[in-house]
Amino acid sequence: MLYKIRDEINKDYDVIIIGSGLAGMTAANILGRNGHQVLLLESHNKLGGFATWFYRENREHVFDISLHGFPVGMIKTCRKYWSKEIAECIVQLKDVRFVNPQFKVQTDFTKEHYTQVLTNQFNIPLETVTAFFEYLASMNFYDNSQLTNRELFEKFFPGRNDVTRILMEPITYANGSTLEDPAITYGIVFSNFMSKGVYTFKGGTDYLIGMMKEELLKNGVDIKLQAKVEKISIEHGAAAGVIVDGKTVKGKSVLSNANIRTTVLNMVGEEHFSKDYIEKTKAVRLNSSSCQVYMGLKKGVKIPHIGDLIFTSSYPTYDPAKLLDIKVTSRTFSIYYPEETRPQVPEGRVAIVSSTNCLYDDWKKLSPEEYENEKKTMIEETIHGLEAFLPSIRDSLEIIEAATPLTVERYTLHPKGTSFGTKFEGLDISMNLHKNIPGLFHAGSVGIIMSGWLGAANYGVIQSNAIESYLGSLKGN
Repeated sequence: MLYKIRDEINKDYDVIIIGSGLAGMTAANILGRNGHQVLLLESHNKLGGFATWFYRENREHVFDISLHGFPVGMIKTCRKYWSKEIAECIVQLKDVRFVNPQFKVQTDFTKEHYTQVLTNQFNIPLETVTAFFEYLASMNFYDNSQLTNRELFEKFFPGRNDVTRILMEPITYANGSTLEDPAITYGIVFSNFMSKGVYTFKGGTDYLIGMMKEELLKNGVDIKLQAKVEKISIEHGAAAGVIVDGKTVKGKSVLSNANIRTTVLNMVGEEHFSKDYIEKTKAVRLNSSSCQVYMGLKKGVKIPHIGDLIFTSSYPTYDPAKLLDIKVTSRTFSIYYPEETRPQVPEGRVAIVSSTNCLYDDWKKLSPEEYENEKKTMIEETIHGLEAFLPSIRDSLEIIEAATPLTVERYTLHPKGTSFGTKFEGLDISMNLHKNIPGLFHAGSVGIIMSGWLGAANYGVIQSNAIESYLGSLKGN
């Protein structure tokens, strides 16, 4: 059932899930389908977490938040853990472009075409490219290699900043990876994309989440929106439920889809953990955030096909720090063509979303006046950047809005507006949460590998299996 805002929850649950990001929703669907009593609590007024959207002008304009592209593996995950209908709505984006002072490349983002680009355009020997892809394919989560991304690229492409740029830049946009992060965080994600390219959900995020909500309800999951969890209840050293709207709701297990630091330090409390676990949790670094500029075109305006994703930069070389600079030199345009990805949009309106990675503190320190001026500058520079591909686009724009890390923080409750959860060390804290407090699990975005649409959904699968085992052990007692 879908609880109304003023409805009180008057029953106990096998599993209470905090937050409806794709990990939380996927876990809820699996557990509900398997016959467990599941309650999904979401602080916002709609499901999806960072997989979200907003409407303007009586829904004539719809904008997906941030940049959404995921590997082909999302089809299998959705078919197995959601429904055939949802899986069938996933389509490939075949036109990914890179435009910067070092090179111009148009690709379908598959390993086959990347191999051609690296050998023919960048003059890298085929055996080197093959060895690189084979090395990435051999990586797994349990590798103990301390190799960083910087060391990985120097190993195969020494001194080739341009090669590093085409290999690294899209993954940085996808999950916040840097050159100093462990190479495993890059290798697994990049290999997944290289399988068969980049995919998205035809119909948009609102359509996807709507289908998922219906599937959740069909599988008996109870949902309550605008329900912010204040605390996770711990009794006799184990998870026992949550406190929401001042009322305790009992549950045999709890799965948090919130940030791991928020879950441990705020929702549970330091007193319930060992000193060592708390120290490690406090040492977990938050990942970067992002800005977006949303542009909706006037009714009836059509544009030529300029690409599905355009990674564009004016900076002369690849410099990861510049990707985060408030003075933007690099941005990615996502083009939502009605006939290809948004057939449900009234009047066939085109939407264009520009995404940039950034740092929360750069925006937080601004005065209100400085903040508004910086947003206006960002919007103006984004339109100017888009004019390089669509010279007359300015006169065709009807809706122009912008979001910053402060916007992300406000609507998602992510600390410091992080778009990609935590750095790699957060994964160990997350996966071992239930070993510190029985019945308490975590599936929020951690470690880069467990971020993005596919990573989040698959993390929900992993944690649902752990919860199944825990609930089974309770029956055994």
